Amino acid sequence: MKISLPNEGIILGIESSCDETSAAILRGRDIASVIISSQHFHTSFGGVVPELASRAHIRSIVPIAEEALAKAGVSAHDITAIAATFAPGLMGALLVGLNFAKGMALSLSVPLIGVHHIEAHIFSAMLEEEKPELPFLALVVSGGHTLLVVVEDIGRYSVIGKTLDDAAGEAFDKVGKMLGMGYPAGPVIDRAAKSGDPTFVKFPRSMMNDETFDFSFSGIKTSVLYYLRDNPGILSTRSADIAASFQQAVVDVLVGKTIRAARERNIRDIVCVGGVSANSLLRSQFKTTCDEQKKRFFSPRPMLSTDNAAMIAMLGALKLDRGISSDLSLSAMARVPL
Repeated sequence: MKISLPNEGIILGIESSCDETSAAILRGRDIASVIISSQHFHTSFGGVVPELASRAHIRSIVPIAEEALAKAGVSAHDITAIAATFAPGLMGALLVGLNFAKGMALSLSVPLIGVHHIEAHIFSAMLEEEKPELPFLALVVSGGHTLLVVVEDIGRYSVIGKTLDDAAGEAFDKVGKMLGMGYPAGPVIDRAAKSGDPTFVKFPRSMMNDETFDFSFSGIKTSVLYYLRDNPGILSTRSADIAASFQQAVVDVLVGKTIRAARERNIRDIVCVGGVSANSLLRSQFKTTCDEQKKRFFSPRPMLSTDNAAMIAMLGALKLDRGISSDLSLSAMARVPL
């Protein structure tokens, strides 16, 4: 079954669940503007500091929304609805974005649509011209989540696989720190691996042959740690090879288990979303394998793979088209299952 975005309406999307403040305008079926403000100061801490993130959201939420409106060439009074992330995420960060959206929706007398962050990622591929059809299988891979979800329709999901420990993005960040590549490490490892040998070290493919569709990435993180301990000084000459070997192991597991799930569930369309889905090897290996298996592969462009307000506005539009909206009693929640 095909899903189409509504032809009419101007939706303001607000995303502030973690360290980035983002606002976007969706005009009908088209993205009119996407503005993302990254909080680069977290890099020096090796991760997101919740209190600092919340304070930065407070400072940036109004200018970011104003910039999105200006870039789209519309005024606040042209907005027909406002969609905002209410869960999951950092509580302070969520409160800033959701309360801003509530106040704006109240002042403009327009509907408010609360959006689940992971649900928005799942449907982010709908922002592209080529769209998956229902039912499809979604692999959500980010810094905090690794989920395999059968998507029957909006609001109808079956989580058939999840990480039992570290998410894939967490593993990238922790291994990146071991390799001296900073935070966030995903894009840095991706770039370094392009000049490396992915067969240099045979890191474990945890749970690759397990009967379930669950994932585990703590083992490979520990294997990298022990390898570096047992081979002192190797980073000075072979860091790209180690990065490539680590990346290949993670990608093999993600692609292998997802393809097996699609075959067993007889699902044609496969979607890979979330920040880690921007990884170039993951995309190319998925595309190649899907072509071999007669499956169709979809993933949003890298800018729309990370946390962004366009996916929030888009899912808000789809929900509103189905008569789904929220009232002002909607609460921010740090943890809510899909």
